[in-house]
Parts: sequence; C-alpha cells; structure tokens
Amino acid sequence: MNTYKLLTPGPLTTTETVKAEMLVDRCTWDDDYKSVTQKIRRELLALGAVKEDAYTSVLMQGSGSFGVEAALTSVIGKDGKCLFAINGEYGRRMVTIAQYAGLNHLVYAAAFDEIPSVAVIKDYLEKDGDITHIAMVHCETTTGILNPLDDVAAIAKQYGKIFIVDAMSSFGGIPINIGALGVDFLISSANKCIQGVPGFSFIIARTDELEKCRGIARSLSLDLYDQWAAMRKDGKWRFTSPTHVVAAFAKALDELEAEGGIRARYERYKANNALLRKKMKDMGFTAYLEEKVQSPIITTFLFPAPDFNFPGFYGYVKNRGFVLYPGKLTEVDTFRVGNIGEIYQDDIEKLCAVIKDYMEGKNK
Repeated sequence: MNTYKLLTPGPLTTTETVKAEMLVDRCTWDDDYKSVTQKIRRELLALGAVKEDAYTSVLMQGSGSFGVEAALTSVIGKDGKCLFAINGEYGRRMVTIAQYAGLNHLVYAAAFDEIPSVAVIKDYLEKDGDITHIAMVHCETTTGILNPLDDVAAIAKQYGKIFIVDAMSSFGGIPINIGALGVDFLISSANKCIQGVPGFSFIIARTDELEKCRGIARSLSLDLYDQWAAMRKDGKWRFTSPTHVVAAFAKALDELEAEGGIRARYERYKANNALLRKKMKDMGFTAYLEEKVQSPIITTFLFPAPDFNFPGFYGYVKNRGFVLYPGKLTEVDTFRVGNIGEIYQDDIEKLCAVIKDYMEGKNK
C-alpha cells in the first residue's frame, strides 16, 4: 500500500479521520443519511457567507466537470447567450460543454499567464446587448492563476448579467463572500479545498435565479433545478448518491471548522506556496506566473532545461513519497506542485530536499 502524499489540485491528501468515515455503509433512504446531506447544504451556504433565504445549495453526483455542465446546461436557456472569459484548459472545457450542448456563446480568451481584462469584458458587454450570462474560472488550475473575481462580479452586476463561477479549486481555500459579490451560481467539488474525496460536486445558487431554471436542462441526470427540487424537501438525492463520499465530506467540513475556517486554511495554503516558490527559486526553478497573479492553490514551474527528464524526475520524487502534477500548457514545458490538502510547511521542506537531491545528481 502506497503512503505518498498528493501534491495535486484534487484529488488530494486527506486526513485519516476523513478516510475512516468511508468504512461505514449507509442507506440513501435513511433519515440519518438524508440529514447529513441537509447539514452539508446548510454549511456550504455558511462558508459562502450567504443567507439561506437568498441562496441555496445543490449537490450533484460526479466530478467537478459534472457540476459545471449541470450549471451551464440548466441555467443558460435558448434565449440566453454566455460570454466565457477564459485563460486555461478548464475555461476551455466550459466552452466545450457549451459547444456540445448548443449553447449560444462568445469566447474571450486571454493568455494562460494573464488574467482576463475587465475592460475587455466590459467592451464585449457594450457591443453585444444579447449577452445574458458571464462565466469564468476563479482559480485556473492549468497554471494556478487567480482571476479577478471581485472585478468581474462588479461588472456583471453593473450590466445586469448572470454570473457563473467555476470555483472548483478555490472555494474553501480562499475566502469568497458570494452574497456581497452577487455571484449567481458558484460551482465546486468535494475533493478540493474542503479536503474531501472525489464523488460529487456542488452548486451554490441564488434561489430566485435557480427558480427560473425549471425546464431548461438538456439532460435528465444533470438537471440542476430538478435535483434541487427533490433535495430541498428532505435531503433525498434524485438518483443513487455516493454515500461514502458524502459522509467523508461532512467530516471534512467539521475539520475545516476545527482548523479555524476558510481564513485559517487560506493562510496555511499561502504559507505552503510562499515557501515552495522560494525554495524552488533557490534551486534554479522559474515559476511560470508572476507572484501578483499566483494563487495559493497550485504552482506551475518551467522545466529547468530543454532536456529536463520529467518522467525520471517524477518517478524519483514519487518513490520518495510525493506525487506531483504534469503541466497542462500547450506552448511551454511545465509541471505543477499542489499546495492544498493535508499538506504543511514541513511537507514542503521534505519535498524540496528530495528535489534538491535529484538536481544535485544523487539520482544517478
């Protein structure tokens, strides 16, 4: 049995106590289990700093991409038109979903190392009055760049547009006041900063906007409105839910609170990131992103040389207890190191010692 730590953006390293919750079998129809679902739904709203009468939450089977597809295809109607502001592969995935579903849309694509320009977004809105929705990834885990959520939310509110945010890799690890920002739909998943395991996604939605979504969905299984209509009654999922994952997530929520909440977790992740960037720089690695746009979630590094043997490097590090993340960039060779999960500065110190040994030729 492996004992390595995942330095990835999810799935990530979880606590033994979160894993232990999955050792018990649960019935989807049981009132105790349904109460767990309702507890999760309430606590997600609290984490998003929203009031229960103004917002609601919906859990959806499947990975984060299932949640994104459920939101896009259940929220954007036939008369809608969405502007996608993208700068990475996960933004591109949103566009691909729109293409598959036949959603009317526009794409504003910034460079992978640049945040979308608010001025450009505003220009799109000025020139095209048919745009009804704006969609953006908050933390684009292709690179680790942190996009300007506050600024884009303000523009969406100013122009009266529905704002859909993929906060897959940021919610729970970066403070987000959904209510103050006026975000209409925010999507994340169980296996990211709340430090659960893979198996379901969730959407925090303005209740009045979700109520308008009845009959819009292009899919039975991914119908966000119908999932909400069933779940809000007593916590029963429409179709079989990932019971073990749900129980683990409930425990992960408890542990997030015990750590001190999102702010405390953010500070831990930020400290991990700062230490990693410094030590990697000392070893000759260049970060792909400028520090001012770097999130505390995952850090991208350029290969130190054109002939850098990444498979060998990856294997060396893995054999010593850490799993890294290959790059997803199309133009330059990179790899990524996740700063989230049950990871602390001591882990970053140990990782960097392993990397230093490799770079000094001790792998020979």
